[in-house]
Amino acid sequence: MSEAASLSKAVPTPDHITDAVFYDFDMFFDPAYLADPHKRVQDLLDNAPPVFWTPRNGGHWMLVSHAANFEAARDTETFSSEVIPHAQIEAILAQLPPDTPPIPRAYPINLDPPLHAKYRQPVQGVFSPKAINLLKESIRKLAGELIDAVLDQGKCEFMSTVAQPLPVQVFLKLLGLPVEKFQTYSALVKAHLSATAGDAGSAIARMQDVALAMRDTIIARRDDPRDDLISLLWTVKIDGQPTTQQDIENYGVLMFIAGLDTVMQGMGHGVRHMAMHPELQSELRANPALIADATEELLRRYTFTVPPRRLNKDVVFEGVQMKKDDRAMLFLPGADLDPKEFPDADRVELNRGGKPHIAFNAGPHRCLGSHLARVELNILYEEVLARMPQFRLDPERPATFSGGHIIGVQELHLVWDK
Repeated sequence: MSEAASLSKAVPTPDHITDAVFYDFDMFFDPAYLADPHKRVQDLLDNAPPVFWTPRNGGHWMLVSHAANFEAARDTETFSSEVIPHAQIEAILAQLPPDTPPIPRAYPINLDPPLHAKYRQPVQGVFSPKAINLLKESIRKLAGELIDAVLDQGKCEFMSTVAQPLPVQVFLKLLGLPVEKFQTYSALVKAHLSATAGDAGSAIARMQDVALAMRDTIIARRDDPRDDLISLLWTVKIDGQPTTQQDIENYGVLMFIAGLDTVMQGMGHGVRHMAMHPELQSELRANPALIADATEELLRRYTFTVPPRRLNKDVVFEGVQMKKDDRAMLFLPGADLDPKEFPDADRVELNRGGKPHIAFNAGPHRCLGSHLARVELNILYEEVLARMPQFRLDPERPATFSGGHIIGVQELHLVWDK
C-alpha cells in the first residue's frame, strides 16, 4: 500500500482557504507522525504555517503555535467546545423514540460557558489537592506491586503491565467501581484508544458501552451510598437541581475518556524518555527531589492531547480568515514545543524557567484532573526509579505510537540487567 493510500481521504478545499494556510497533514495516519510523533511535531513547527488548514479527516484547522493555542483556548465565544451545538444535540435527543437506550454526553468537557461551569463546579472539590492527596498511599502501593511483578523478568512491555493498570485501577477505586471488573474496563480503554476518525454512531456506541459498564454500580450507590465518587455525585446539585442517573453517567463517561488514556500516555512518554537518557535516570535516582520538576518538564516536552473546537462565528484569527462551523484542533503538542515560547524546546531541562506548559490546556477547560495526573505521574516515576535498575529501550522491539486526539504510546518494550 502506498503512503497516500494509507492517509484519510482528502476533501475539496473551501473557497476561504488560501495557499498560504494550506498544509497537508493527517493527524491520525501521517506516517512520520506515527513513527516518531514529537519529532514530526517539531517538523511542523519548522515547516508548516503556525495556523494551517489540512484537507484530511474531513478538513480542519490546526493551531500549531503556542500563541494561537493559548489565545484560542481562552476564547470560548469563538472556539466552541460544543463540536455539535448543545441546543442541536438536545433537539435531536428529544425526537428519539422513548425506548432508545440512553446516550451519554461527556459533560462538562463538551459544553461552553456558562453551562460548562454549572456542570464543572459540583465535581471540582473531588479533584482538589486535599482530596487527591488522600489517595497517595494506595497509588504508591499499587505502583510498587505492578513494578515488582515484572522485575525478575529483566524486561516488560511497559504500557500493558504498568502504565495502563495503574490509572485504571486508581479510577475504579476513586469512583467506587468493582476492581474485579478491571479487565472489562481495560478492554474499553483499548477500544477507545484504537478509535480513529470514525462516524458519530461508533463514538456514541463506545460511550454507551462505558455507561453500561458503570450502570449497576451507579444505581446501587443511589440506595446504598459509600465513600466513593459515585455516591458523592448522588448528593450534589446541578444548577440547584438534584443529579439524575443520566447526569452521573455523563460524568462517568467524561472521567473515563479524559482520565484513563491521558495519564497512561503521560507515563509512556515520560518513561520512554528516561529509557533513552540514562543520565537523567542517574540524576533523578541521586536526587529524587527533582522528580516533580521532571514530571512537569516531561509533560511539556511530550504534550499529547489535541482537543477539538468548532468555530462559532466568522473570524480573522492570527491573520487567518476562518468561517463559522469550521473545525479547529488545539495542537497542544506544538504549543509546548514552540521555540518562540521555550528556547531549546526539544531539550528536557529540569531547571527550565519561563512560562508553564499548557499540557493540561488553558482557560475554562483546563484539565479538572490535573492534580490527580501529577500525583500519579510523580509516584510512578519515584517507584520506577527506586525499584528498577537502569532500564533502556529494547533494541529488538521499538516503541509504536498512535495518532489522533491523543498521541498514544501503544507499546513500549523495556529491558534491564537482572
